[in-house]
Amino acid sequence: MPLKRWSTNPRPPWPLSASRRGLGLLAEPLAMENPEQLKDALLADVAAASDLDSLEQLRVSALGRKGRITDLMKGLGGLDPDERKVTGQALNQVKEAVHSAIDARKTDLQDAELDARLVDEAVDVTLPVEFGDGGRLHPISQTLDEVIAIFGEMGFSVAEGPDIEDDFHNFEALNIPPEHPARQMHDTFYLPEKDDGSRMVLRTHTSPVQIRTMETEEPPIRIIAPGRTYRCDSDLTHTPMFHQVEGLVVDKTSHMGHLKGCLIEFCRAYFEVDDVPVRFRPSYFPFTEPSAEVDIGCSRDRDSIKIGAGDDWLEILGCGMVHPSVLRAGGIDPDEYQGFAFGMGLERIAMLKYGIPDLRTFYEADLRWLRHYGFVPIEVPTLLRGLTP
Repeated sequence: MPLKRWSTNPRPPWPLSASRRGLGLLAEPLAMENPEQLKDALLADVAAASDLDSLEQLRVSALGRKGRITDLMKGLGGLDPDERKVTGQALNQVKEAVHSAIDARKTDLQDAELDARLVDEAVDVTLPVEFGDGGRLHPISQTLDEVIAIFGEMGFSVAEGPDIEDDFHNFEALNIPPEHPARQMHDTFYLPEKDDGSRMVLRTHTSPVQIRTMETEEPPIRIIAPGRTYRCDSDLTHTPMFHQVEGLVVDKTSHMGHLKGCLIEFCRAYFEVDDVPVRFRPSYFPFTEPSAEVDIGCSRDRDSIKIGAGDDWLEILGCGMVHPSVLRAGGIDPDEYQGFAFGMGLERIAMLKYGIPDLRTFYEADLRWLRHYGFVPIEVPTLLRGLTP
């Protein structure tokens, strides 16, 4: 049986260093830095830190995982027990002193940085106000103001009504039959059904305002009804919510000639073209009889449209004499009174006048678009001074 071979090298009384342990060599005892000298040096460095970045670097180099104090505390295992206790307490005191000094210096630097920022950003409230580039009026608001200014000079007043309507005011009173496509779910926004089976709708036009006006006012009536309307449609030229303005005249003498003269003057004033060609094409609307669609003359050049003389036509609105059934639904005797009505989309006429190519951009809330197409709010349009600033 072979004999066991015992090593003749005794175990060293101190630990091996990391580098020499790998080589199997004996390590010499670690040289321990004087804690008091280390504290004085670190506190001096903390006091000399001029900004938060340098203070953070100092904290990492002193107290971090590979910092000077951390390395010294890792070497305590190589000391005698008595010396380890004394040196450990001293290093803990150094660590606490440096940590407290760093916190205090950090507070001082933050206060100094805040003071410097306050001085740099100080505002003298006694100076006069500098008026910069303010907000812009949306083209729809501008167009509405222009339309009101034009019809206001003709003697029209503005009437308003609710956005949520009942079936009578939105359809039945306007002579719209039950089988009409406008009553279908795919064209109209219906609200949940009530207990009695009726359903309210988001109004599909501002015509209900005409009915409500006839119900509450005695002829003669001369109003325009601007406002939001809603339909289930969305593409390059349609949006689910859009703006309309409709007009109503009811008296004993108005006729188709008055309607034509009113709309021709409106087109000339709005588009600011004295000789704009206007034509009336026979059409059909349930609430007017006879009915017509109004076209204006224009010329097309690639992607642009010029209103005025030209060999092309562009439809802008619908109109007609108020149907007797509509007058009767509003509480007015059609044998004694008659009148005319018209309606147009504000977005459409704004696009034509100001060259806006896409209807959807009206509602994208793009400030760049608004700065380009918007208007100065204080420039209120009037026929005397001019509609467009």
